[in-house]
Amino acid sequence: MNRNHLREGSITVFIHLLLILLTLFMLLPFIWMLSTSFKLPQDVFGFPPTLFSKDSTLIHYKFLIEEQNLLLIVWNTFFVAFTSTALSLFFTSLGGFGFAKYNFPGKEPLFAFLLATMVVPFAVTMVPSFILMRYFKWVNTFWALIVPGAANAFGIFFMRQYIASINNELLDAARIDGATEFAIYRRIILPIITPALTSLGLIFFMASWNNYLWPLIILKTPAKFTIPLAIASFGGAVGLTNYPGQMAMSVISIIPLLIIFLLFQRRFVEGVMAGAVKT
Repeated sequence: MNRNHLREGSITVFIHLLLILLTLFMLLPFIWMLSTSFKLPQDVFGFPPTLFSKDSTLIHYKFLIEEQNLLLIVWNTFFVAFTSTALSLFFTSLGGFGFAKYNFPGKEPLFAFLLATMVVPFAVTMVPSFILMRYFKWVNTFWALIVPGAANAFGIFFMRQYIASINNELLDAARIDGATEFAIYRRIILPIITPALTSLGLIFFMASWNNYLWPLIILKTPAKFTIPLAIASFGGAVGLTNYPGQMAMSVISIIPLLIIFLLFQRRFVEGVMAGAVKT
């Protein structure tokens, strides 16, 4: 027994050490990004490489605040991410509710077509989408970043799987009491699917916050740039890229996402797991 306990203890210690090493390995790029944001440009590629420079400085963060209008860039990113997320959650939850609890002609083929759109890469629809945005006169506006992705196929599928588990008798009881269909959605469905909405909202928010290609195509004015575009604006010819400035902006871009994830971590896990096991 003692030998078995000793063996089990050794295995446990080995697994914990392995997990700690893997965690440090995964955190290393973030630590290096943070340290680079405090370095002078000539120290970034110094040899031998150092994690912390003796000449650490806050000049790059000061430059972002004073010269790059950091607050406006963060506000642009937050406004686009929050608005698009809220709109997407509204339409995807409505779509999921419809596919889960209503029968109508062509329901199954329509749902199959909806799922099929998930395999179409964005590069295929990028040019037609831009032509539509130009027709609507939405080029160089935030509308083009908010509206097109509001009815997200993945979100409708996710919400449909979650809402399908809700007992139909609960909805029938509300109808007997005279509740309208939208009242059922607002007063019964939404409170029940809050964990799923939280999980999906975090996914949508992070995707919009980090979106680069579509804003690059749509936005032309630097005053409307989001954080990914601001990071790219530090690029230049070989040897001229402001790497410390890019890393400083990258650090700032991660902080809101980290705070949001830590605040909603439990609900995020609950929503994902519930959506995975319910049918």
